[in-house]
Amino acid sequence: MVLGGKGGKDRLCYLSGGAAQALAEWLKVRGVEAGPLFLPINRGSNLINRKLTDQAVMYILGKRIKEAGIAGCSPHDFRRSFISDLLDAGADIATVQKLVGHANVTTTARYDRRGEITKQKAAALVNVPFKQGGSENEIAVS
Repeated sequence: MVLGGKGGKDRLCYLSGGAAQALAEWLKVRGVEAGPLFLPINRGSNLINRKLTDQAVMYILGKRIKEAGIAGCSPHDFRRSFISDLLDAGADIATVQKLVGHANVTTTARYDRRGEITKQKAAALVNVPFKQGGSENEIAVS
């Protein structure tokens, strides 16, 4: 359960695969008591029991981006990617809306960065039956 997340909203978060494994490993270090999930670590490698500041998150992200050799991005880009990846994987937009805590589905739709290939795949899901050379109410294609 995330308390006081984006927009001050509380929500349940679900993890699986590598994310769940990474969190389990972190909790071995951090402990499972209530409090901020991610904590600062001082120069002596000791955890400080307070939440990370926005500036600290940006610093860590910048450091990891540099190490990965990729173009710059912000924490919000991860939110956008999460939404688009869920939609790409077939999750319906109402479920994605609930996962990210948007009050309105149109807000979630604005985050969708999928392109024309996704639209083509979606259109291909609909099968329109057609019988060539049938009755006069049918169209013959040559």
